[in-house]
Amino acid sequence: MQGSQIPPDAFLPTSRKELETRGWSNADIILFSGDAYVDHPSFGMAVIGRVLQAQGYRVAIVPQPNWRDDLRDFTKLGRPRLFFGVGSGSMDSMVNHYTAAKRLRSNDAYTPDGKAGARPDRAVTVYSRILKRLFPDVPVVIGGIEASLRRLSHYDYWEDRWHPSVIVESVADYLVYGMGEKAITELAQKMRLGVDTKELRRTPQIAFLAHPGTPLPDDALILNSFEACRQSHLACIDNFNIIEREANRRYASILAEPVGDGYIVVNPPYPPMTSDQIDAIYDLPYTRLPHPRYKGKQIPAYEMVKHSIILHRGCFGGCSFCTLAAHQGKQIVSRSEDSVIKEVRAQVSHPDFKGVLSDLGGPSANMYGMQGKNSVLCDSCVRTSCLFPKMCKNLQHDHSRLTELYRSVRREPGIRHVFIGSGIRYDLLVDESGFRGKDGRDYFTEVMRHHLSGRIKVAPEHTEEHVLNYMRKPSFALFERLRAYFNQINTQEQLNLQLIPYFISSHPGCTEYDMAALSKKLQINKMNVEQVQDYTPTPMTCASVMFYTKRDPKTGNGLFVARKETLKMRQKTYFFKKK
Repeated sequence: MQGSQIPPDAFLPTSRKELETRGWSNADIILFSGDAYVDHPSFGMAVIGRVLQAQGYRVAIVPQPNWRDDLRDFTKLGRPRLFFGVGSGSMDSMVNHYTAAKRLRSNDAYTPDGKAGARPDRAVTVYSRILKRLFPDVPVVIGGIEASLRRLSHYDYWEDRWHPSVIVESVADYLVYGMGEKAITELAQKMRLGVDTKELRRTPQIAFLAHPGTPLPDDALILNSFEACRQSHLACIDNFNIIEREANRRYASILAEPVGDGYIVVNPPYPPMTSDQIDAIYDLPYTRLPHPRYKGKQIPAYEMVKHSIILHRGCFGGCSFCTLAAHQGKQIVSRSEDSVIKEVRAQVSHPDFKGVLSDLGGPSANMYGMQGKNSVLCDSCVRTSCLFPKMCKNLQHDHSRLTELYRSVRREPGIRHVFIGSGIRYDLLVDESGFRGKDGRDYFTEVMRHHLSGRIKVAPEHTEEHVLNYMRKPSFALFERLRAYFNQINTQEQLNLQLIPYFISSHPGCTEYDMAALSKKLQINKMNVEQVQDYTPTPMTCASVMFYTKRDPKTGNGLFVARKETLKMRQKTYFFKKK
């Protein structure tokens, strides 16, 4: 089914004509996005729009506005009654635009027909600055992955320098970080009620610039200033350790980072959502289609996820190079089985559905329903990872509930195949002695029998122990253990499947000798390498701080970093060497 077969008023309005069709003279909230507008729960701006709409607000969206011309896209819907919301889209615009070698990409999966160039570099900053120039008295609220990971000062790989908070560069009024449904709803409600700035700034899970003379709460943690971080690697490391510790706590402190003569203030996040709360978000009336304005065009990212279903949010893996926990949180928030089945049935009723679900998953396929056995212990925990260096004894990691959910989905009328496209954390399944339990073996066997299209992808990332330690990943021995079980089940069940490992080169702490050792082990084990990546530093991760400072933030010890492009290229070539 194409978006043109659904009436335009089933979507959020995107033009003056669509506003007038609804009888609106203006909108309460206008959202600007670096992505094409796809009304699907895998697209963050669609989710925010639907959540605000459900609260009774008149919400409009401007997808991929032209920032190069006379800026008519920024004025065509007029002035919102409450605020502008700005996001770069489902990806960081710099990661979207550039390879690890800082070369410009030739396509953009979130743009009609995959064409590049529909959004600017640092889209949040560009859009926000334009709106503040055109409408200086209208609040601008920035959010999404790009803003969230830049809420405090950070290393920018593409300019190779330390940047201030994106609030400073974008001149936005407020920043919503993380999965922002609760924060954006509270901000909207307070603005509708006309509360003062002081009350607005009490909203959880937001950041803002406090000007000179603004009193800070007595319990705020004062970080090193942006200026100090720009001058000292040790100041960067000190800040990162505090920020990561607070991000891992269920009850975090207020953070205040001096910049210029003011402070960036980051309020603690909301508690993790309940199942009922996340169910309500995914039960909203998404059309699950691109807007009709894209008639005759394909949006590659949508084609990949249109028949997928998200089961949960969050990740407790704590990998050094990953932004998931910094954005979605460490705690797993899972949908109920009833909500998932409801969405499955909605998929089946779609005229273009052919009986195949491309994914039932989340950040990691097999963290659904997992949490601490004793929540009181989790309340005081500051561990970055529940899995590294050893699995936490308080972690409930039983896979039985997820396995039964897979079976329930397969039993639904109209479902022919259900694939698992999300990555599987194999350290939840196996340890040095074998499968962690019968539930793990049953889950893995179930996936192999029913949920693969010929291959399964897992991510050992590297083979060398000290590199894996820097990555906060398990020993390669666990991957070899999983591979042995995979081969055993593959032979017994006559499945003819492939196990595809995923590796990273040039991660901080990885030398050319380490890549040579990796290459040798791959040859010995007769593993073909298809899924490889040269490491790209992204803001607010441990690995990006390592890359910038050439130190391990946890120990302060120096480490090797392949910073030059020639060194990074040499490391990547070892994936393909025959000797």
